[in-house]
Amino acid sequence: MGGVSAPSPVELDEPEVEDLTFVDRPWVTIVWNDPVNLMSYVTYVFQTYFGYAKKKAEKLMLEVHQDGKSVVASGSREEMERDVQAMHEYGLWATMEKQS
Repeated sequence: MGGVSAPSPVELDEPEVEDLTFVDRPWVTIVWNDPVNLMSYVTYVFQTYFGYAKKKAEKLMLEVHQDGKSVVASGSREEMERDVQAMHEYGLWATMEKQS
């Protein structure tokens, strides 16, 4: 009776790192400091819209206040477009960009 042989292994070329394309790199929503909104209101918005705990919302608000801006969310382009629009509806100045 003839023996059954196992298939021989196939070698695959590993792709070069520089050949890889990141199609959906994460995007970020940035909230910028403004002279209009109170710090307590910015904290409230972060808690209400993003569902952040008070401590995290306050940390992000302080980054906005002290550093002039804070990255408040990351995700797909569509999600960040939605977040930026929501921040505008709350009266905050927000933009989005590709995360580097």
